[in-house]
Amino acid sequence: MKKKTKIIVFGSIAVLLLGMAFFPAIKRQLTSTKQTGGPVRGGESGRSELVVNATILQPQTLNNMFRITGILLPDEEVDLTFETAGKITEIYFQEGTFVQQGTLLAKVNDAPLQAELKKLQAQLPLAEDRLFRQQTLLDKDAISQETYQSVFTQLETLKADIELVKARIRQTELRAPFSGMIGLRQVSEGAYASPTVVIANLTKISPLKIEFSLTQNFVSLIKQGTEIQFTVENDLEVYNASVYAVESRLDVQTLSLFARARYENADGRIKPGQSASIRIKLDQIDNAIVIPSISTVKEMGRDVTYVYKNGKAKETEIVTGMRTSSSVEVVSGLAVGDTLLTTGVMQLRSGMPVRIGRMVPNSAD
Repeated sequence: MKKKTKIIVFGSIAVLLLGMAFFPAIKRQLTSTKQTGGPVRGGESGRSELVVNATILQPQTLNNMFRITGILLPDEEVDLTFETAGKITEIYFQEGTFVQQGTLLAKVNDAPLQAELKKLQAQLPLAEDRLFRQQTLLDKDAISQETYQSVFTQLETLKADIELVKARIRQTELRAPFSGMIGLRQVSEGAYASPTVVIANLTKISPLKIEFSLTQNFVSLIKQGTEIQFTVENDLEVYNASVYAVESRLDVQTLSLFARARYENADGRIKPGQSASIRIKLDQIDNAIVIPSISTVKEMGRDVTYVYKNGKAKETEIVTGMRTSSSVEVVSGLAVGDTLLTTGVMQLRSGMPVRIGRMVPNSAD
């Protein structure tokens, strides 16, 4: 290799090594320059301002809510079956429709029973006429009381047989025991039905029942008439219901107390089988100072927040009270009208320059 070529190669290697050595410093300098020219302005002390959100504290009503999960149940529900066995001759209902109490839904073959009823009814006039003649003879003392009583018993037996056949005919009819929505049909005409064969399901969905359980620590919260609120999945609306029944004793295995509330569900919007997120109000505090949970931090056993004072963050120690899922009651340390910093709390230090980027509403759960 020529001497000149060697000089070029070694020179290139040296430049590369120097570039690698000074790259971190160059990168820091570029980053610093970029940040200095950004949208965050420098404070009086030369430190950058931290952009945060804030809220102005207002007196609020704070509800202490107990939260549990329950299940929505139909007010009434039954699997429809025949009381007797036989071939299904007619199905009168349409699947998924509303039916009134007493509506005839299906029928099994009753031809033999109808024939037997006709036979018995044909004997009835003759039996009644025989009793009339016997009554006339008894009035004239032409027959004994025993003879008359025998004819009377025969007539009453015939009437009882007629009523028995009519009852058996009614057992061949499937009628709605209550008004409600009928489900999907499980059989077809011509199928053989028995008391174990389910024809369809009938459900009363207005009103609905909400069943839930409480551990033994909270059983005193629930009694007949207790108001609850609940929501269902994929529905933002909050529904109100009232407890109408409480189990008389705790479950011995889970030590839980079961209770049921009732919701009218007049429009049939909510369907049974859904889970319900239930809230029960324990107590209520009026004119409370409430802050978001994210706006307070623990520092050496103290609860600390930051308020906005003259362009700077001011550390404030607080005493907390009731807590909900996202809010904290402040018993002391803050006052109505204070501007509370709600974001960037982990970065804040007392005296740090801050700039409020957005004011957010102050509200409890």
